[in-house]
Amino acid sequence: MRVRAYLLMLMVVAVWGATFVVVKDALADASPLAFNLTRMVLAFAALAVAYHRHLRRIGRQELAAGALIGFFLAMGYQFQTAGLARTTPSKSALITGMVVVLVPLFSAVKALRPRGAHMPGWNAYAGAMLAFIGILLLTVPSVAGGMRFDFGSVNVGDLLSFGCAIGFALHCLALGHLSPRVDFQQLALLQIGFCALFMAASTPLLEHPFLHWTTRLTVALTVAALLATAAAFSIQSWVQSVLPATHTALLLTLEPVFAVLTAILFYGERLSGRALSGAVLILAGIGLTELAATAPTGGAHESSGH
Repeated sequence: MRVRAYLLMLMVVAVWGATFVVVKDALADASPLAFNLTRMVLAFAALAVAYHRHLRRIGRQELAAGALIGFFLAMGYQFQTAGLARTTPSKSALITGMVVVLVPLFSAVKALRPRGAHMPGWNAYAGAMLAFIGILLLTVPSVAGGMRFDFGSVNVGDLLSFGCAIGFALHCLALGHLSPRVDFQQLALLQIGFCALFMAASTPLLEHPFLHWTTRLTVALTVAALLATAAAFSIQSWVQSVLPATHTALLLTLEPVFAVLTAILFYGERLSGRALSGAVLILAGIGLTELAATAPTGGAHESSGH
């Protein structure tokens, strides 16, 4: 059973990594937030069919938990997809991967730290420093080819992607607080449902939504909604009941790796030497944060490429 859990979780991480390229390509046919909203409505419909027996036992506590977690999930996805429309799949995935670094850092705040989680150790701070330097190299151009940073030329898409990492980190911490009190089927259904509601409210305020139905868009929505959201969230919920949280977290660190490889192989993306150095430092920071961790600090994963 454990081997099956490892293989399924690895498959989920590979799907999440690959969908950065799939979604980036589909955004030629849809505005970012309209894509998100359609994706979440489809995912909610699929989960409602799968978990319909759990609907009748939903009470106020479950609704409140789903609303809070769904808000942070919507925040992460809205920032991520809006950012992905303005930056490359590799950059989006690597910056989104910062969630692994931000969760233990945010856990230094007692009010945010889930019950049973420990204060971040030395590795969290060292990993954050490596990842921060990596983000600067990856996203901030140099002045006339020198070593100084040109902060005035930072890509807006990269900034939005960092906002996505913050949203997903808060989602992870909210799950750590609330998931022990709510059945995972109800929580999966409610967080996706409330996420769709928050997206429906915010999308018309933030963009002029449009969808041009093409084969490319249909395939992307199917992959993103059914595989990368409904199926992936359900699989992860089961996997985390079988595997230690630290093992799941380590598998999740592979998502940016899958995303970069997919972008290179299928999107034709190439990283400069400076950007590649930044990518290596980000991955090193993520790895240091998790490999040297003494205790788990969060819950389920979330992201969009995934």
